[in-house]
Amino acid sequence: MPYTLNDLVVDIKEILVNDQIQNGSDKICYFVSKALMDQNFIAENLPDRLNGELPRQILYEDNDTGFCVCGHVYDTEAIGTPHDHGPSWAIYGQASGETEMTDWEITNDISSDDIIYVKPKKTYTMKAGDVHFYDIGHVHSPVRKDPVRLLRVEGENLDNIKRSNIKVS
Repeated sequence: MPYTLNDLVVDIKEILVNDQIQNGSDKICYFVSKALMDQNFIAENLPDRLNGELPRQILYEDNDTGFCVCGHVYDTEAIGTPHDHGPSWAIYGQASGETEMTDWEITNDISSDDIIYVKPKKTYTMKAGDVHFYDIGHVHSPVRKDPVRLLRVEGENLDNIKRSNIKVS
């Protein structure tokens, strides 16, 4: 039986209402992985982008809890800088292609100039089906050399948040 966006949303919302993210992140990762294993889910929710369409599209935004499910389709290389998600958490799910992800260690809290300094901690490759939870305050950076498709669940719409000013030590 196909796993739909609606199924994913219902599962995530139930976890957030009953367990909150601190106790439910592994469960949400499981359901994101389940979605990524369904080729119909990927075809329906992560289609090719037409010229001018943004790579990130909000597929669902919950009015009660604030979480979002986003589809990301990147056709070109991208080298991301270290970043966090401000006051939010995020779960990345690799649908196709590969993303080299680096987790960063904070070397000092916010300095007098309002900058958080970081150094690389761990680098790994996310392949199709891989899912990773980034809690509030976790710093990471992606590198994509080829086209990729990602499913990302955000604790709140990241379009509306202020991220930290992060620099490499």
